[in-house]
Amino acid sequence: MGVRLAGTGALIGAPFLRRHRDGVTAELRVQPRARRNALEPSGVVLKVAVTAPAEAGKANDAVIALLAKSWRLPRSAFTIIKGAAARAKTVSVAGEPAMLAGRIEEWMSTHG
Repeated sequence: MGVRLAGTGALIGAPFLRRHRDGVTAELRVQPRARRNALEPSGVVLKVAVTAPAEAGKANDAVIALLAKSWRLPRSAFTIIKGAAARAKTVSVAGEPAMLAGRIEEWMSTHG
């Protein structure tokens, strides 16, 4: 696992990630209609580019699908809890916080 930043639930290995009792939350900055699907850590947010348009929830569905595939977690674990109609989003990932943080930090070590 990473080292906690003082005063936050953030982990140094994944500053966009916050632990809570029922799982973790991730702060995202989404770019719909991108040329390709991609995840890129960028400061305190995770940049998410998806090819889907921002209409009728298509981009949100694509974001969840990309996160689930990249982090090897079920799509049912993800919920957009803030910013469903905005580019800045907060996504909740349900599960055991230590396991989730470990899996996401493992992804960060190879892709971040």
